[in-house]
Parts: sequence; structure tokens; C-alpha cells
Amino acid sequence: MGPTEPLIRNISDTARWVAVYRARESERPDALFRDPFARRLAGERGEEIADEVLRRSRNDWSLVIRTYLFDTFITDHVRHGGDMVVNLAAGLDARPYRMDLPSSFRWVEVDLPEILDYKEGILAGEKPRCQLRRVRLDLANREARRALFAELGRESKGALVVTEGLIVYLTAEQVAELAQDLAAPAGFRRWAHDLMSPGLRKMVMRQIGQLLNEAHAPLQFSPEEGPGFFARYGWRPAAVHSILQWAARKKRVPFLLRLIALLPESQGRQGSHPWGGVCLMEKSAAGAVASAAGATTAAAGAAT
Repeated sequence: MGPTEPLIRNISDTARWVAVYRARESERPDALFRDPFARRLAGERGEEIADEVLRRSRNDWSLVIRTYLFDTFITDHVRHGGDMVVNLAAGLDARPYRMDLPSSFRWVEVDLPEILDYKEGILAGEKPRCQLRRVRLDLANREARRALFAELGRESKGALVVTEGLIVYLTAEQVAELAQDLAAPAGFRRWAHDLMSPGLRKMVMRQIGQLLNEAHAPLQFSPEEGPGFFARYGWRPAAVHSILQWAARKKRVPFLLRLIALLPESQGRQGSHPWGGVCLMEKSAAGAVASAAGATTAAAGAAT
């Protein structure tokens, strides 16, 4: 780092930070998952970021459990006949290399060119376990992403979209537009994302907000409605897993937090309560209508 360079330079650096926690979890004898590539992907900068974040906030357990829960949803998707994962803002995720996936399974990573170029360089010589495609795309380009979603939706009969660690950095309007765009392709059946309450977002921003603000990547999305936010855009929750409750179940939090995790909690509104979860959404009737409308629009465009 230069003398005036921020520790977290941009949102891509958050991927290096999270990779450190995957590496440290992988080195435990009772690891919930094994990611043999995480240490290399994180690099020295990732270690520096993780150490500083842990000095301000002991939140490493939450990101470990987040990874574990996404792994669980993906494993279930493959087991039940899903044919594709579309990983948006894939960052330094190495699941196509580390998970037990059929060789015919299709995995599509979408992210900015610089982060995918970096990952390809680190993983050069490694072989993914499935059919891996990387798409270099700025997801803020709505027209380009809609075209990609339409293409992938035609190629898949049952895709799971993954947005791990993405939507929390977006505004509510941007998340609404993304939800609408993901509901349009008929082949996009399910969507896994993480979510936080307004109370948790405020708490995290008090702890590490300075680092995120310097990177122009503040946490923004924490809907009052919880998972119910997505209903108007064609999605309903199929499963909502509390990160704290699963961390207590897997013994990744201090004893006091395990006791707090025994308290009942709602899967809906959380308000000022500090709550974080991983949600599996499935397309609702409204989403099916959006799919049909999208198909009609695509057909009309092809005809002209």
C-alpha cells in the first residue's frame, strides 16, 4: 500500500478480505468446508484487511457461516436436479474447483474484468470440477446484464442464481431492479442471497464503516420488511437461515451468543434487532408472469 492509499481500495478488495476467513476456516480440524485456494486468492492484502477488520469487529464467524449456508443451498440444488449456477459478482469464489459437482454441471461466474483476470492468474493450472464459464461484465450495466440473463435463462431449465455478498452494497432501487431482471428468464428458478436488518447494518457500519466508506463501498441495503421485500418483484422465500442460529449450532460463536441464539426470532421484519441471514428465494406467481412477459418480449425482438 502507498502511504495515502486506503486499506480497502474498492469493492473488489472485500473479496480478498472474505477469502482470508475461508482460508482460516479450512485450516481448522473441524472445518465446515475446505477451500484450498483461499489463501492464495486472498494474498497479502487480504490478510492485512482481515487483521484490521478483526481488530475493529469480531465478525469472522458470520462470514464463515454465510459461506457454509450458500454451500448448503448449492449442494441441495445440484442434488435435486438443478443444471446451472449463475454466480453474480463472483469475486474470488472457488466453488467450481472445491465443491463436489458433476462434470456436466454448468457454472457461470459474472464479475468485473480485473477481479476475474486476477483470479484466473492465481488459479492457472487448476482444473474446475464442472463446466465453468466466466463473463466479464459490469452488472451496473442493466441492458447488458438483461441480455446475459435472457441468454442463460434459455440455456437452463433450472438455474440457481447466487449473489453472495452483493446486494448489501446496493440501494433499494438497485436491488428492486435486479430482482425484476432475475425474475424475467424462465430458466431462473431460485435465487440465494444474504440479507441484513437495519439494526445489523448500522452496527457493522459503526464498527468498520470508515474502511468501507474510504473504498466507496458502504453497506446500504437492509430492508425493513426483511425477505418480504422481494414479494412485489416476483420472489418468495423458500428458506431463511439465521446466521447467528447456525453459527451457534456449528459452535462458531462465543458461549453467550449461543445462549442468545436460543431465543425465538422472526423470519420477517427485524427492525433495530441485529439480524443477518441467508435466504433461498423461489419464483412466485408474479415471477412466473414476469418470465412469460420476458419471453414474449424476447420473441418479439427476434421477429423484428
